[in-house]
Amino acid sequence: MKIKNKLRLGFGFLFLITLFYGLLSLFYIQDISKSAKIILKNNYETLNYTKAMRAVLDDNALPLSPNAVEIFNDQLNDQEHNITESGEKPATAHLRQAFNRLTSAGTDITQLQQDERTVRQQLRAIETLNMQAIVRKNDRAHEAVNRATLLLSLVGTFTFLILFSFSVNFPDVIADPLRALLEGIQEISQKNYSQRLNFDKEDEFGEVALAFNTMASRLNEWENSNLATVLSEKRRIETIIEQMQDAIIGISEKREVLFINDAARNLLNLTNEKVIGQNIDDLSKGNDLLTHILTNKAGNKPFKVAVDHKEAYFQAESREITVPNLNNKQEDALRIAGVSAGMVYILKNVTEFKERDEAKTNFIATISHELKTPIAAVKMSLKLLKDERVGSLNTEQQELLAHIEDDNARLLKITSELLNLSQVETGNIQLNFAHIAPAQIINYALASIRFQAEQKGVQIDVLQTEQLPDVYADVEKTAWVLVNFLSNALRYSPAKSKVVIQARQQNNQVLFSVKDQGKGIDEQYQKRLFDRYFQVPTDGQNKSGSGLGLAISRDFIEAQQGKIWVESAIGEGSIFSFSLPVV
Repeated sequence: MKIKNKLRLGFGFLFLITLFYGLLSLFYIQDISKSAKIILKNNYETLNYTKAMRAVLDDNALPLSPNAVEIFNDQLNDQEHNITESGEKPATAHLRQAFNRLTSAGTDITQLQQDERTVRQQLRAIETLNMQAIVRKNDRAHEAVNRATLLLSLVGTFTFLILFSFSVNFPDVIADPLRALLEGIQEISQKNYSQRLNFDKEDEFGEVALAFNTMASRLNEWENSNLATVLSEKRRIETIIEQMQDAIIGISEKREVLFINDAARNLLNLTNEKVIGQNIDDLSKGNDLLTHILTNKAGNKPFKVAVDHKEAYFQAESREITVPNLNNKQEDALRIAGVSAGMVYILKNVTEFKERDEAKTNFIATISHELKTPIAAVKMSLKLLKDERVGSLNTEQQELLAHIEDDNARLLKITSELLNLSQVETGNIQLNFAHIAPAQIINYALASIRFQAEQKGVQIDVLQTEQLPDVYADVEKTAWVLVNFLSNALRYSPAKSKVVIQARQQNNQVLFSVKDQGKGIDEQYQKRLFDRYFQVPTDGQNKSGSGLGLAISRDFIEAQQGKIWVESAIGEGSIFSFSLPVV
């Protein structure tokens, strides 16, 4: 039988039991109500009539007045229409006869008194009959109530037992299969694919059990069929890791070593120890290199290690391993998508790249030194050509000389920047620190750029807070940065515009800034402005530089414990700033 039909039969049975008990209770309540109604209505009214007639006799002297006779006669008429008990009709008839005699006896007082006594006797007889009827009917009503109470109690007890048994046993028809299904699902989640459900029922639960058993059987087949594949893949991955030239270490969430290849063993000098399964914190004791890697002290910068009596450079990387969360503990209030399964540390050998970088730096430095001499000679030759004592030049020749001079100046600037770059990359920046007034740095830069500003017609304004404290800096390197800012500002500022230089104190720093009225720099390029060789795309109207000036400026300022940044928006110009600590 289907569960739906079982539920219908169960609730239908409950409905019939409740309906039967309700109808039975209603029947007995109506019976008791009917008995009480008879007692309260007929007999009680008769007693009221006799009471009223007696009151007429008590309150009036004989012979009765016409008003008293009328009242008595009305009450007697009502009584004659309310005869309900056996013997009440003759008594009422005798009462009527006695009353008629009382009203027709004339003025004979003796006869009136005798008739009055007869009337009172008949009234008492009627009252006695009704009182006895009330007692008798009350007894019958009590008996009916007792019978109804007993019967309803028996029926109610029987109904309660049936409902209690139904409420206890019927939910198990639904709950027991659901509980078995839940336990089976929990076993499956723990990879116990041998779990089976056995429901000897031909209903929906039987169909669910059959589907569950089929699912468990297929999962068991899948587990057995994929176990060999998983083991094979594991060995293949271990072989790949073992043959990699980079040093690799895998750590579990319990800080135990999961895997380590030969390159890592040799680099960390762990060849004579059983490493797999050991706690990484215990292994790092007394092993400075392993501690250095685990604490990530090197960050993303290469570090030098002596390997086989040779210097080698390595770069450490760490990755967290996350796996799907399969934990189904009931106390977990929140299920997250993935949990950490440990860390993987990779040591990349960057010795070859480091050597190439050093060779590149040395090559740049050598070429820059070699180029400065012919460039200086060209500059001297240009100066001699401009001297009229050598000979006068026509307009076209002067324009050619001006172009040659501009290109020569650009070459000289590039070689100077390359030399500075080589110093930065080799870490050999020569800084001559001194107590310098901010005004001195600004004047130094203005002297170098003033002629170029006058040629372009750009006004340079200096805003400087009075009594600025001295800064501890290299005046030439700092002025070089400021000159670089000013050169860029002049290059991208329109003619007849204004460039503002400002120096002010902020906490224990002095801030230098150069503001131009150029087109501004798009936000997507601002983060890369200080990268080497990066150049903002231009519209062709302005000559591009080498892409090294701002990068070298950043290195110079940071080497002096300062900061450098840019603020810009399209159509609003740019503000290049740097800060230096006060003395």
